[in-house]
Amino acid sequence: MNLLISNDDGIFAQGIRTLANTLAASGHQVTVVCPDRERSATGHGLTIHDPIRVEAIDSVFHSTIRAWACSGTPSDCVKLALGGLLDSPPSIVLSGINHGSNLGTDVLYSGTVSAAMEGLIEGIPSIAFSLASFSNQDFQPAANFAQTLVDRIAKHPLPYAMLLNVNIPAVRQQDIIGVALTRQGIRRYFDTFEKRVDPRGKTYYWLAGELIEEVSDLDNPTLSPAAGMSDLNLEWASQTMTDVQAIRQNYITVTPLQYNLTCKLGLANLKDWQLDFFKCP
Repeated sequence: MNLLISNDDGIFAQGIRTLANTLAASGHQVTVVCPDRERSATGHGLTIHDPIRVEAIDSVFHSTIRAWACSGTPSDCVKLALGGLLDSPPSIVLSGINHGSNLGTDVLYSGTVSAAMEGLIEGIPSIAFSLASFSNQDFQPAANFAQTLVDRIAKHPLPYAMLLNVNIPAVRQQDIIGVALTRQGIRRYFDTFEKRVDPRGKTYYWLAGELIEEVSDLDNPTLSPAAGMSDLNLEWASQTMTDVQAIRQNYITVTPLQYNLTCKLGLANLKDWQLDFFKCP
């Protein structure tokens, strides 16, 4: 398959090297376009006030891989690849393997997920891969699963373009329990800003968020079936783990995501509003 790979950890990150080289060695046509430095937690930001520069990279990846380092964000990288660097669209856009998990509400900030989401916006099936550890350096089990998943999609294409958010537990491959189809969970952080003063006497702040809670989205009454989401089967939902829950049990988590953020429950609850209270001229 023709694969485009990006990330948010930068061109020299071990995760993207392991992913790209593993897929190229298995016979896939691989192109890498990723940031020239770490761009973690940039979300879906785009560069619009500065030029975007690219540099061909020859010595980092498998000999069959075409690679570019880009001065922009992860989303810039995929957008530029699709619009300016590739001769034809890829079969799949891949992002990662990220050094650290992207679970629950983390996906809203994640540059890794946003790079994959950019592919989905263009109608291309996309997958984000993350290793659930900031310290573990063994990306090979994650890359092996990525190869298996890509090969499966090659034989059994997804029914329509979607984003699969995949998190792999940071354990030996033989200690992975299995693969779980999961729902997006919720992670909460206690954000603190440490106030500091630089050598020139200027005040600055350093964000130091701390994870304090990981909960299922069924614990949120605004999202639960009891709140009126009649199209959600309560029994099925209660039996389906969230990505946060499943990764704790050493499952690989596969969570389908979309970019349409419309709150259907909100539409249902607001449909009887009389919106003529604001008189237009």
